[in-house]
This record gives sequence, C-alpha cells and structure tokens, in this order.
Amino acid sequence: MQKVHAYLKKEYPRFLEELKEYVSLASVSASGDKKQMQKCAEWLLAHCRKIGLSATLYPTAGNPVLVATTKGSAAKKLHYIVYGHYDVQPPEPLELWKTPPFTPTIRGGKIFARGSSDNKGQHFAHLKAVEAYIKTYTPLPCDISFVIEGEEEVGSSNLSFFLKKNKKMLAADGVVISDTNMPSLKTPAITYALRGIAAFEITLRGPDRDVHSGSYGGSIENPALALAHLLATLRDKKTGKILVSGFYDGVCALSAKERKAMHEDDAGDAERYRAFLKVPCLFGEKGFSHIEHTTIRPTIEINGLTSGYQGIGSKTIVPSLAHAKITMRLVPHQEPQKVIAAVRKHLTTHCPTTVTMEIKNGHGAEPYFFEPTSAAVSAAERAIKRVFGAQPRFIREGGSIPVVTDFKKILGVHSLLIGLALPDDNAHSPNEKFELANFKRGMALGAELWQELVL
Repeated sequence: MQKVHAYLKKEYPRFLEELKEYVSLASVSASGDKKQMQKCAEWLLAHCRKIGLSATLYPTAGNPVLVATTKGSAAKKLHYIVYGHYDVQPPEPLELWKTPPFTPTIRGGKIFARGSSDNKGQHFAHLKAVEAYIKTYTPLPCDISFVIEGEEEVGSSNLSFFLKKNKKMLAADGVVISDTNMPSLKTPAITYALRGIAAFEITLRGPDRDVHSGSYGGSIENPALALAHLLATLRDKKTGKILVSGFYDGVCALSAKERKAMHEDDAGDAERYRAFLKVPCLFGEKGFSHIEHTTIRPTIEINGLTSGYQGIGSKTIVPSLAHAKITMRLVPHQEPQKVIAAVRKHLTTHCPTTVTMEIKNGHGAEPYFFEPTSAAVSAAERAIKRVFGAQPRFIREGGSIPVVTDFKKILGVHSLLIGLALPDDNAHSPNEKFELANFKRGMALGAELWQELVL
C-alpha cells in the first residue's frame, strides 16, 4: 500500500490536469446534444484504457454506458462495482457564474466547473485509486468494474434495461457510490437513506394565441394567473404542509434517537444555513427542522415557471398558455406512482374550467433505505477513519440516485454510499465546485477501501 499512496501523491499534479480536461466537456444530458455526450463518453473510454482497465462503451436508447473492469485473472475474487455518471446538470443561469462553467478554474483549494462535484470529481477519484494499483503492480484484493452512465441527471431511464441485459456480466458482491455529501470537511459520512423523486410538467391553455390585454383582458381566463392559483392549492402557506389527499401515505415517523442524531454537528445550525443561502428566513413544514425538511420529509417544488412575454420591456397580452416543471422528493416507504396519481387527481379537481390542462409525467426514482449494519459498512468505517482521521456519521440525504434501487432489485446488492461532496459545493447551481482536499482524500479512500472490503 505504500507504493499505491506514494504513486497517488507523486502523480497528483497530472491527475488534477486530467480532471480539468474531464470537466471541461459539456456533457449536459438534459440538452439532448448527443454529439457532446458521445464525446465525453469516448474521452472516458480512452482514459480508462490508458490507465490499464479493460473498457467498453455500450450503446443504449439514450447515451452510452461505460463499463471498465480490472477482471482478467483466473483466480476467483470478490467483485465490486463502482458507479458514477458522466452527465451533468445544465449550467444556466450563465450570468451567475464567476468563471465559465466548462472552463475549470482553481481558486482557494477548489476546482470550479459544472460536474466537478456532481459527479465527475467523485468517481474520478476512485478511478485514480485503481490506476495507482495497476501502475505500481500492486495486486488488487478484489475485482472492480466501473459502471459510468450518461443519464443520471435525467432519471437513468435506460440503465435498468442495461443492467437486466448484462446481469450475468455485472454480477457483484456490492456497489460503491460516491455521489452524496459529507456534512463538513471534518465530518465524513456514510449515507443510509435517499429520497426518491417524481417529476412532471403541467400546461394550462387559454386562447389559441397571445391576445391583446386591452381588447380581451377580463373576458377570458389568464392562464398564468390560473396556474399560479392552481399551484398555490398544493401547499398550506402557513404550515408548509402539502394539501394533496394521500400525499403522506407511507411516510414513517422517526424515533427521537434518530432525530436527535441528525443534529449533532454544524449542519444543524439553522442560522448558518440561512446565511449560506442568503434568504431572509427559513420556511418549512411546521414541527420539523431544516435538516429534517431536506432529508426525512417529502416535498413538492416548482423547478421552472414560464408564461407570456419574456423579452425586454413590456408586451400587453393575455398569454395563450402557462407552463410549470415540478418535482416531488419522496421519502422511504412512499410509492412514486401512487403519489403522482394523487397529485394528478388534486390538480384535476382544482383546475378551473376556463382553461384546459395537460400533465406530462417525467423521470422518477424510488426512495432508498438500508440498515447500516453490514460487514461492508464496517469495512467502509475503518477505511474512512484511517483516511479522514474521524469516525464517519451515518446520515440521510435529500437527493436521489435512481440506480440504487435498480442495483438492489436487478443485481440483488446494496450500495455503499460514501460521499465526497460538501453541502456548499453548489451541485445543480452556478459556481459548482469540488474541494481538492476531498479529491485527494477520495483517492486515498478508494485505495484503502478495497483492502478492507475483503477482510
């Protein structure tokens, strides 16, 4: 292991340049730009082969999936999958970036670029750890396959088909994923629960074209106002409670012990959280803290809202339509399809007859939960403590990783969620960054983890 860690230290300047090249590729899956997605996938393919992995790009109905493996010896070993995604979120609004989103910039010990934290930097650290084994001729105690996809940010709709088709090739003893957070630089974590997600879009239509607000305003419904009123029926403005009948079905109350454990570090500081977000005050469902709002409670959020004229100056019209993009974050034991059906029924019931409504379902993922008591979790604890010098905390997270339930249902294995990102990394926001300290520690952790997992 001394040779592995010495290699990681010696080659770090090169690793950083390679990471900068990787995050400079504008692999935005939501844009539908197949050329850019293919370019990024092919860069990753070439890089995996360069560092000594056997790698193949597998086409799907969407973007290709990369599988890169250390398999090859005759000896039968334990086999682990490292999952990641090379697709990234859209960078807009561009004007809020201090430096261009696909021009990686180092400032204050951080790399700023879209995808640096979510998720290229995190899985790249694992790739570098395996490279160190290969290039120093240090035997790996287990076989490792990297499965890196290009559609996580749009719901991983094709990955389940890929896993089913290649179930025999990908048979594994477990999955390792670094696509989650740690509470702070000093506090590493293992995530044992994720919220699920269900997305949909709603469109209200009025006149068949935008019309003059002076000539027609007041005699017909304004779709923008109608949509605003309709969406307002989803949530109580004072208590923050979702008003959809059946929305909370399946939501379980946590024990007092677990709720207390969620507030044991600085992440529970509400004023610091408020100041970080620069909001006048916090808001959420009554009876729960901001940490609980973002981990153990389900939500409905408007992600985009458009209607009418958006150019400079004014244009006096009644718009022909109004449109909203909405996602719901769901907690363990909620069933996404039942929640979507309940929300559809609510919107249909409350939609005024003066407009027509269209609802289009989007991507979704089930919530994920496992009891963190396995031998693999204990192995991760040991590796984390050795690298970070601190005992990891067990946490729930508010985000979603669609593939974790597929790994469980299709391959029959749980995922070990060891995050290297920080809450202020601005994933999905302008000025996304990744701490270089965590890039280094992530590589060291990747090196140590495989030794512990075979004990």
